[in-house]
Amino acid sequence: MTDLSEKMKGFIFNLDGVIVDTAKYHYIAWRRLADEMGVDFPPEQHENLRSLSRMESLEKILEWGGLYMTEAEKLHWADVKNNWYQGLVANMTPEEVLPGVVPFLNAVRNSGGRTALSSASRNARAVLKSTRLESYFDVILDGSAARKAKPHPECFLLAAIALHLSPSECIVFDDAVLGVQAARIGGFHIVGIGKPEHLPDAELVIPGFADCRLSDILIAVEKMSPAVTVG
Repeated sequence: MTDLSEKMKGFIFNLDGVIVDTAKYHYIAWRRLADEMGVDFPPEQHENLRSLSRMESLEKILEWGGLYMTEAEKLHWADVKNNWYQGLVANMTPEEVLPGVVPFLNAVRNSGGRTALSSASRNARAVLKSTRLESYFDVILDGSAARKAKPHPECFLLAAIALHLSPSECIVFDDAVLGVQAARIGGFHIVGIGKPEHLPDAELVIPGFADCRLSDILIAVEKMSPAVTVG
């Protein structure tokens, strides 16, 4: 069993692209909505919606299509999209958890670490339930928890508070530029999930949790210096 360092006690995970890959389901739902509106929405454009809230994503699609909607219409179509998305993720299975995630979470829990899930998605709990991951997290914060969007660090700061830890005692795992920026602004250690060239501000970048050992992460983190918290 890996012994946690005295400094690193909390592990905060984003959901999409870190724990599970729900991006494909978001794209299917947004593409269906875009088709309804007559807006071209290729897969590569979906990357521009990463880390954005549902309403922010809808406003981007409207902007790309040169369309105008009242606030009431935006709320309606955002709900329509979310209903389509919920129908898709309700059928997710544990087999859709990304490789290496469960062993890594087990290693963290077995070593005495505290875990939190912090996601901008209001459907985070539903995804965790369908993939049977709820029990792996001490704290679960979905999109209804934070009022300020990334790169503001509120979502991660709330997770640290719930874990009764300081940001400097926590490692954030995120796959998006805005998430990395939020963690650094908040004074957290940040491990990016993906490619180094896509996450230049992360202190450490790994391709995923497959073949990733907790001890290796802890050794690397000991050499890092988290960003200074911005008040």
